[in-house]
Amino acid sequence: MTAAGRAPEHAFPRSERLLTGRQYQRVFSRARRVPGARFMLLYRPQDPPTGPARLGLAISRKHARRAVERNRLKRIAREAFRARRQVLPPVDIIVLSRAGAAGAGRAELRAELDRLLEKLK
Repeated sequence: MTAAGRAPEHAFPRSERLLTGRQYQRVFSRARRVPGARFMLLYRPQDPPTGPARLGLAISRKHARRAVERNRLKRIAREAFRARRQVLPPVDIIVLSRAGAAGAGRAELRAELDRLLEKLK
């Protein structure tokens, strides 16, 4: 366990997140898409490949009205990313929610995210 009380494999360090609007805009400007029923992944290879895959989240209030629903979707997306980050190429990824995401079960959402992330290899 680290000082924060979490094992390193469960951490989500700043180096693996999209943090600024400029980083998000870079992905949105020329993104490749991986569509799913409840999520869509937008990704763009890092140029130059500088480090690990990075994740950004764009969970819309339109698709998940209550904050608790949006936070649940974010938790599930982060969990799926952490489980696969070691095998992902150096890309910047944005997870977008789609209609019906808030009403789906955790296992269903996780399975879809795993399937979408697998397509990035």
